[in-house]
Amino acid sequence: MSESLTKLAAKLAEDVLEIQKATGEDRLFIELGHIVGAASQTLEEAFLTECRIRLAEQGARKFLDDKIAELAAKAEAQAKTEG
Repeated sequence: MSESLTKLAAKLAEDVLEIQKATGEDRLFIELGHIVGAASQTLEEAFLTECRIRLAEQGARKFLDDKIAELAAKAEAQAKTEG
């Protein structure tokens, strides 16, 4: 994959996911993918991959943050009952 393709796909992914988060339109990246794909299937595939990577990381990060909060709450509750 060319460096320019990767850069363009990454920038589009960052921008659309930021707008998606602000508007609450969770499928906006799919709509943009169709528009991009009409002109370049290669860029569409790279763009959608970049979006999916970022969305997967966000989901994983939320899962870990929730687990950390859950463990901290359990530790705090245990400390209160022991203290």
